[in-house]
Amino acid sequence: MWYEYYRILPTTHRYTLGQKVDKYFTEIIEAVAIAAFLKPEEKIPYVRLAIRKSDVLQIFLNILWETKSLDDKKYILLSEKLNEIGRNLGGWNGSLVKKNSPKQASGEK
Repeated sequence: MWYEYYRILPTTHRYTLGQKVDKYFTEIIEAVAIAAFLKPEEKIPYVRLAIRKSDVLQIFLNILWETKSLDDKKYILLSEKLNEIGRNLGGWNGSLVKKNSPKQASGEK
């Protein structure tokens, strides 16, 4: 979906923000792929990196929309997908933190 939109971005943004967005998508995929093959306790930094990259990516997409380089429909479709990715990453991070937190001693609350 992004590649189709990237190709039709105005040239003033295609080679600036467009390339940054492309880079962030790639870095998110890379962080998730690395985390997928690590031990649970080693995954957290990569999942959090993907979350941070996703947050920045949302800002860049918002700028493209505000400058009218992305129309409403394209922005909404991308934002919905990115929000879903963010929810999934957040859930993954939460479960990893829960699994890796020190167990409470019996009788403690």
